[in-house]
Amino acid sequence: MSAEYIIPACSGIKIDVKQGQNITVVDIEGGQVVDFFAEAYGNPNEFLSTGVTIDCNESLKLNVEDIIYTNLYRPMLKIIFDDVGEHDLLHPCCRPEMYDFFYNNGKGHPNCLENINGALNEQRPSITPVNLFMHTKISADGKISVEEPLSKAGDKIILKALIDITLGAAACSVSESKCNSGKCTPVKIVVD
Repeated sequence: MSAEYIIPACSGIKIDVKQGQNITVVDIEGGQVVDFFAEAYGNPNEFLSTGVTIDCNESLKLNVEDIIYTNLYRPMLKIIFDDVGEHDLLHPCCRPEMYDFFYNNGKGHPNCLENINGALNEQRPSITPVNLFMHTKISADGKISVEEPLSKAGDKIILKALIDITLGAAACSVSESKCNSGKCTPVKIVVD
């Protein structure tokens, strides 16, 4: 049975996903980042870890067939299809302090940390999600820069759940930089 969800721009959603189900994340208009976080179902102390994922895959990039791991080094998700091939594993969710630091506009700004915490009914002090479609350029000297996403309208990534999970996802709220091509748009998630 298939279920379809639209995440409006600058908002978040919670979706329970069973082991073996596929999660298709679609960039509806193109150029939109999706903050993608998950927990082991019923256990918020086991959660998606980009650090462990980098460690286990020995890579800063995600490719088809790669596994996304939990903080306990347990396989959580497998990438089975990817139109874009460019996703970020480094940046934490945007939050009021980040908007203050870079743009002096954090008060009342929608942000992915609050959107995911709100969707999951939690108060995590920080979340480092897989930032789907986010294009972070890493230079030889270690410098990073956020570039416009490479995703076009309708591009998608499909992940298979390897365990029962609770997904917390947000359509990123940053319009002040190239992160979301300068504007925030909705995204679609299909679970089947």
